[in-house]
Amino acid sequence: MSMAPKITYVREEMLAPLPAPTSVGTVAGWIRTNLLATPKDVVLTVLALGVLLMVVPGAINWLFIQASWVGADRSVCATVAQGGNQPDGWSGACWAFVESRFSQFIFGRYPMDERWRVVLVGVMFVALLVPMLIPKAPRKGLNALVLFVIFPIVAFFLLHGGFGLAKVETPLWGGLMVTLILSFVGIAVSLPLGILLALGRRSEMPVIKTICVTFIEVVRGVPLITVLFMANVMLPLFMPTGWTIDNFLRALVGVSLFASAYMAEVVRGGLQAIPKGQYEGADSLGLGYWQKTQLIILPQAIKLVIPGIVNTFIGLFKDTSLVSIIGMFDLLGIVRLNFTDASWATPVTPLTGLIFAGFIFWIFCFGMSRYSAFMERHLDTGHKR
Repeated sequence: MSMAPKITYVREEMLAPLPAPTSVGTVAGWIRTNLLATPKDVVLTVLALGVLLMVVPGAINWLFIQASWVGADRSVCATVAQGGNQPDGWSGACWAFVESRFSQFIFGRYPMDERWRVVLVGVMFVALLVPMLIPKAPRKGLNALVLFVIFPIVAFFLLHGGFGLAKVETPLWGGLMVTLILSFVGIAVSLPLGILLALGRRSEMPVIKTICVTFIEVVRGVPLITVLFMANVMLPLFMPTGWTIDNFLRALVGVSLFASAYMAEVVRGGLQAIPKGQYEGADSLGLGYWQKTQLIILPQAIKLVIPGIVNTFIGLFKDTSLVSIIGMFDLLGIVRLNFTDASWATPVTPLTGLIFAGFIFWIFCFGMSRYSAFMERHLDTGHKR
């Protein structure tokens, strides 16, 4: 009995992808799917459009059309634009105030002739940070060493005085410069310290665990303002007689310790999410505690809590505005300080300044959140949770 030969077919070319359905690939389809899919969506969409129509035209009119853009004093903000209807004879937003004080908002009271040092530090920071944020950039270890160890030392001597440069005391620092310094140092210190605290809290050694738990619970149990007051008032009491600590350094210590306590709890959540089999598999390979933690446990735990880590960074960036309580003027503090300038005293000046400060904070926070989403996609292994 003869057997019929088997016929096999091997595809050499894949079929071309089909175009997206019309209901999905067009603007009208997207609107029907996302905004008009159900009666409830229709009602909510109509209400949202109504609110936008009531708010957006007036906001655009006040912010841009009737705004005063250039001027030397408050008089430019006291004239209503043609066709305007602002009360009390005042124009829209007083952007002339922001333009006039812009350099102060960025550098604080840093001497005018020495501001090139701040610009140089900013350029160095960007040049080191960008390769660090690009996943495929080579030599991450060397980059991290320069960014987090060498750069802060060089930046300190450039900003404060060194290498033969004139000394600029920290009380003259201010504006966005102080906000970025506090944020960078707080982020650079809080992440590794938070990881150590999280590991210590899960340690089987009672002394280490007690110290870490006590630190985390005490710091998380008080507001940042209290921590800053403690760093400003109590920290010098623990120093030897005749020693003093710069106010700016006290703020750096207080902000960093406060953020590290919250970071520790975020990282601990990631450690608890690691399956027990990962620990057992590492033990079966004969790995020591630090090898197991560094090579297997921490990479998985940190990947799981990237949103929480970035959320802590964003909160830290915004909380730097509280240092004005102890006499340091960050971006928001220096903006509010200029409200007392009689030459710019108008009813619209404070709101304009606060909108400017809020927009700057939003730019940085939005950038951090978008980078967080990018890293989540980059590190995604395909597991759906």
